[in-house]
Amino acid sequence: MENTSGAQRGSLLLLLLLNFLLCKGAASLPICPNGAANCQVSLRDLFERAVILSHYIHNLSSEMFNEFDKRYAQGRGFITKAINSCHTSSLPTPEDKEQAQQIHHEDLLRVVLRVLRSWNTPLYHLVSEVRGMQEAPDTILSKAVEIEEQNRRLLEGMEKIVGQVHPGIKENEIYSVWSGLPSLQMADEDARLFAFYNLLHCLRRDSHKIDNYLKLLKCRIIYDSNC
Repeated sequence: MENTSGAQRGSLLLLLLLNFLLCKGAASLPICPNGAANCQVSLRDLFERAVILSHYIHNLSSEMFNEFDKRYAQGRGFITKAINSCHTSSLPTPEDKEQAQQIHHEDLLRVVLRVLRSWNTPLYHLVSEVRGMQEAPDTILSKAVEIEEQNRRLLEGMEKIVGQVHPGIKENEIYSVWSGLPSLQMADEDARLFAFYNLLHCLRRDSHKIDNYLKLLKCRIIYDSNC
């Protein structure tokens, strides 16, 4: 019986590893292999890849936040200060699926573009500043680098989707400007760590929203359903 149980555990671990590699492999596929301008991927496939990628980004951001929280934030009371202090809070975004279902899909696409563009600058500086933290674990840096790259890819894919679905939406949609770099460079350790914590908290929040919005948009636009 012990040998059978061991074999079952081994099979389960192998299956979990294969699933992880498949998901990571799918997320690493370019949304538009030839670039957004020459993309020949169907709208259905564009949405499938965008949903996979957004879910991958959210998982990475959650893991990075949890690692940072355990290593730096325990006992500091950061979470009470982080509520509603994201740079994207000025953007009107639906808070849950019920609210999102009340928004026309053209407007919801605009929301996705605005939030993704709002993260270009902070993600670039997040990678730079984490590299400068001598005590930062390699796992946090590698996730920050990966998220920055994948956010750019997701934005490229969403611009292509919008170009097919609603070409009238302007490419220079309004987005929220981030001004938090000085906070990431403060000499005071508590203040600096809180700035990192808050940024990662906001990234996790916004990546979760994008993940949910894209799943809803795929159902509406591809399957003509609210799901």
